[in-house]
Formats: sequence, C-alpha cells, structure tokens
Amino acid sequence: MEKDAFDQRDMTILIVDDEPRIRDFVRMNLELEHYRVLEASNGLEALEQLRENLPDLVVLDVMMPEMDGFETLRSIREVSTVPVIMLTVRQNEQDKIHGLDLGADDY
Repeated sequence: MEKDAFDQRDMTILIVDDEPRIRDFVRMNLELEHYRVLEASNGLEALEQLRENLPDLVVLDVMMPEMDGFETLRSIREVSTVPVIMLTVRQNEQDKIHGLDLGADDY
C-alpha cells in the first residue's frame, strides 16, 4: 500500500492559549483527525515547546499573560519559519494586519 504524501499522523500542532477550555476544544478536534497535539498556556511555554519539539504548525492566541501573541510570534520568527495561525477573538483590522506583518500565515 502506497503511503499518502500528506499523513496528519506525522504532524504535530502546538496550541498556545491561556484559556484551558479553548485549548481542550482545539486539542480534542485535532486529535479526532489524528494530529499529535502539544499545548502551552503562554508565550514563554510556547517558545520552550517550539525549541524542544519542533511542531509543524502553531495555533497562537493573541491575548495571553506574560508574553502576548504578537510578542510570541515575533520571537518565533527569530528562530523558525514554522507556519503560525493566529486564533483570537480580537477581530479589528489593525490586529490582523499587525499579526500578518509579524509573520503569521493566517489570522
């Protein structure tokens, strides 16, 4: 049997959000699709996870304690080109533009 070129079982996704319920919801849905999921509750934990585990994708909240999502994204881009999707309730255009300018792949 030929292996698919894209097999999500080989993909690791890092979810970064300070709200446990949101992390749980996203994690459960990704795991249903057989992704390997890592979690971080703030930007500092996210950077540590990024260094230790090299995820294939980061799903990043904007509003977090200690280091917000924009600062976290800036730090990620200093060391990695991993795709980053911003997942946030903030929907003003300036935030979207700022996130994309910092290197987010989607918002």
